[in-house]
Amino acid sequence: MVTGDCQAADGAVAALAHQSRLEPRPGQGGAPCRAARHDLELPGRSVIELLINVALLTMLCMTALVVVYVRHLFSVVMLFGIYSLLSALIFVVLDAADVAFTEAAVGAGVSTVFMLATLVSTGRQEKAPAHSPLLPLAVVTVTGAALIWGTLDMPHFGDPGNPVHVHVADRYIQESPDEIGIPNMVTSVLASYRGYDTMGEVIVIFTALVGVLSLLGVRERRENPVHRTGERHSRPYPVLQVMALLLIPFILVFALYVQFHGDFGPGGGFQAGVIFAAAIILYTLTFGLDDATALLPVKLICMLAAAGVLLYGGTGVVSMLLGGNYLDYDVLAHDPVHGQHYGILVIELGVGITVSTVMIAIFLALVSRAERPR
Repeated sequence: MVTGDCQAADGAVAALAHQSRLEPRPGQGGAPCRAARHDLELPGRSVIELLINVALLTMLCMTALVVVYVRHLFSVVMLFGIYSLLSALIFVVLDAADVAFTEAAVGAGVSTVFMLATLVSTGRQEKAPAHSPLLPLAVVTVTGAALIWGTLDMPHFGDPGNPVHVHVADRYIQESPDEIGIPNMVTSVLASYRGYDTMGEVIVIFTALVGVLSLLGVRERRENPVHRTGERHSRPYPVLQVMALLLIPFILVFALYVQFHGDFGPGGGFQAGVIFAAAIILYTLTFGLDDATALLPVKLICMLAAAGVLLYGGTGVVSMLLGGNYLDYDVLAHDPVHGQHYGILVIELGVGITVSTVMIAIFLALVSRAERPR
């Protein structure tokens, strides 16, 4: 999915933040770390953490193996959702809350809905392979062995001599509070220090939307004869619709909270965009495609997706016009720290707009294809 690059970037930054809590560093005299609290920990805490890690990893491997052997596609989709939830729990144990947030929202939430919408067009039962699987199995085995062999030259996991831990981690951990001035180090790194990378990820997400709409498209809203006569159309699921109307406002408010609270805790534009899209997807599932496209026309969704990318890129252009470098937020205000806050707020808003509209448009394209007459 389009979230791979974002999760990889979040994981790398979360690893830096995790390391900062594990090891004391110069200039962090008052910073909490496990080394300083070692004597205060309960004796069995490390054993409990080990048992939790072993249990999660075991369930993760079992889920992956079951997915390979199950032929019922609906069961496979549900297992994928379980796999994503287990992955999110592993990220929580690793103190990577931002990555866990993204994995739970995208992997277990929106991606599951996408696959369910696809099942409407493909059917629930996997077809038997027409050819022997030995050749594909051999290709996969050789490719996997080559990838594993290629990783042998990489630094070992947790190695303090890893190049990223020599100067980059120290720079981010020690200078971020003074240069960026926000508590969430993940946001400061992804939105400021690595603003180019994040903009590239947003462009990749937008490109995915262009590709999906080019292949599938979204049909226009049908003119219902019942609507023309002024009569109220029947509601086949009144209980679900009432519950959805009760839940959707809270989901939208929570999305706004995640959007604008990402500077202080787990969250940001990507997570907020997915949550906002989940609210619209819930509305579509309960009220139908026609009502959803009447509320949010496809043309408006595509325009908003492009506007989010332009908002992100335009922030960099404004920085250049004010005499700074591209995506250098220091020049956006009289105080460089305030400029960083303004810049991060604006580009995170662009990320949220693009991610939410892309998720909504892809879902509408899948549902529209499923509802077309065959």
